[in-house]
Parts: sequence; structure tokens; C-alpha cells
Amino acid sequence: MARSDRLAEYRSKRDPSRSGEPVGRGLGAGDGDRFVIQRHDASTLHFDFRLQVGDVLVSWAVPKGPSLDPADKRLATPTEDHPLDYAEFEGRIPEDEYGAGTVVVWDTGTYRNLTERRGEQVPIAEAVDGGHLLVWLDGRKLTGAFALTRMRGREQWLLVKRDDEGADRRRKPAVTQPESVLSGRTNEELAGE
Repeated sequence: MARSDRLAEYRSKRDPSRSGEPVGRGLGAGDGDRFVIQRHDASTLHFDFRLQVGDVLVSWAVPKGPSLDPADKRLATPTEDHPLDYAEFEGRIPEDEYGAGTVVVWDTGTYRNLTERRGEQVPIAEAVDGGHLLVWLDGRKLTGAFALTRMRGREQWLLVKRDDEGADRRRKPAVTQPESVLSGRTNEELAGE
């Protein structure tokens, strides 16, 4: 199935007239390779890790959020692809809608695909389909290499920080920096509006 066709699942779960979420119409591949991590306080608080792959954002839900400690292995569960304009979405999804809760853009920036096989770069879509990718994030809160690997025989993946200059075993941005990099607001502030 073409990646753009996967937006059918995204659209089938939402009523954008009620939720305010983007519908993703009329967007092409855009410029560059973007990533976004959204802090989503829904039935449980989690972080949605999204990478631009062509004309969609391929997405994983990370319950504990990304860690800068290479010793931490974060569970990452794939979710449906999202439209590119979701990368800037912040808001409060009403209680009776899918994903009800508040969403802020916790981090955003660009990424570089570092995935290789036998010394040759693997295209990012192929790396996702193959269950292993390595990307370098240039974000406002996160920088450096992160690996995403599907666990054998399971749908879950692991998100792990590589040991490089962006690694920091003491800094815990998922806990200490809850605010949006776009608006400066927290999920709690959005919920109170």
C-alpha cells in the first residue's frame, strides 16, 4: 500500500470538525526530512515520535518519552501514519473523540537517515519496512543518533539513544521540559483553557 493511502486509517478515526486535527489534504512531500515529537496527554501520557517519510509522518507512541541515556530502551508502538501538517498540531481533542486529550509539540526539527546495510545507505521507507532505522535528530531538545528497532516476532519497537555527543545520562528532558517548543505551553495549560 502506498504511504499516502495509509492516511485513510488516520482519517477514519477522526472528525476534524470536532477535534481540530489536520486532514492532510493537498500536501506533497515537502522540503527536507522533518521529525516531530508530540507530548500527548490522552488516556495515558505518552510521546508520539514521528518521522517524515515521503508525504506522511510515520509514527510511534513512546510511553516514557525519548531518553538521552543510551542505557535506556524505550518501548515504541507503531500507530497510523499522520499527515505532514500534523507536525504543527497543538490542541485539545474533545472527550468523545479518538485520542481525546491535549497535544503539544514537545520537539521538532530535521533528521538525517544514517541507516546502512553493507556500507550502503538504506532508503528511510525501506528501513522502516525492514524494522530497523538509525536517524540523526537536529531538534530543539534532542540531538544526536537514535535507533528504532522492531522486536523480533512482535509489533513493538525499541527507541534507543546512541552514545554520541548528544547523549546525557543525567538530563531527563521528557520529565523536566514538558513545554511545547512552539507555544511554550504545557498540556496542563492547554487543558485549563
